[in-house]
Amino acid sequence: MSRTTGAPEHEIDVEVAAREAVADGVVRLTLRPTAGTELPEWEPGAHLDLDLGPDLVRQYSLCGDRHDPETYQVAVLREPAGRGGSAHVHDAVEVGRVLRVRGPRNNFVLADSPRYLFLAGGIGITPIVPMIAEAEKAGADWRLIYGGRSRASMAFRDELVERYGDRVSLRPQDEVGLLDLEALLGTPSDGTLVYCCGPEALLRAVEERCAAWPSGALHVERFAPKEVPSTAEDGSFEVEFAQSGITVTVPPGVSIVDAAADAGVTIETSCREGTCGTCESAVLGGVPEHRDSLLTPEEQAENDVMFPCVSRAASEKLVIDR
Repeated sequence: MSRTTGAPEHEIDVEVAAREAVADGVVRLTLRPTAGTELPEWEPGAHLDLDLGPDLVRQYSLCGDRHDPETYQVAVLREPAGRGGSAHVHDAVEVGRVLRVRGPRNNFVLADSPRYLFLAGGIGITPIVPMIAEAEKAGADWRLIYGGRSRASMAFRDELVERYGDRVSLRPQDEVGLLDLEALLGTPSDGTLVYCCGPEALLRAVEERCAAWPSGALHVERFAPKEVPSTAEDGSFEVEFAQSGITVTVPPGVSIVDAAADAGVTIETSCREGTCGTCESAVLGGVPEHRDSLLTPEEQAENDVMFPCVSRAASEKLVIDR
């Protein structure tokens, strides 16, 4: 697997150096390190945890220039039906505010390829922007199909067209309707990697149409958890934490993370939804029942990592590297 389990987390303070509207309902924040700190390097597809206050930690994709050592950039869509994070960014995070950030963390790695098809829906454009820059720098053949509710709602639309020309195809829904995924994905293309980020309906439709593509061709990132059907009853099971030697029984309705905390084993978490990757843990024994929204089917089949904030056990006992 390309994933790295147990990589150290960076936690630093940054100051909001600039704030600008980049589309209807979307604000871009430019973040600079406070005195005496440095920004960790990052790769396209990475995201940050932003600590916005008590019980208000949210994840946002890095969308700036990854070769700029002095700034990070994130773009945040106001979500009227969200859990309060985006509203806080829009209403309370002003220039000069100091925020604690953790990461960067990357669950959406850009693999080397001679050709890419990038599909973005709405705010799903954010992780795609640095991927395009990387593909262009590498001399790869690529194109972007970018859909949104309206042209005014599509962040970075003018920047992308001005920089890359006709490699970028803007598809505002109120002008041209939904993306024609059958035309884009109906015929598998050997040697092409598909990267998609956007609303769940788009991701599901893309996954369905890429089922006939070569294994590993499709890469998606979700901002919200997908519906994951369970393959085992929510019964009790044991988890042994290899580093401490502590074994706990995880009862029905209790997460591994919470059972661990009750036994004095701390597992760092953030989203608690299986989407951010903070709690990624190596599996040393047993078979996990994967309920995250991060691993591909191929990665799940390897059963060497899991996300204990949501996943459970398909065997009587798990041993994880914690």
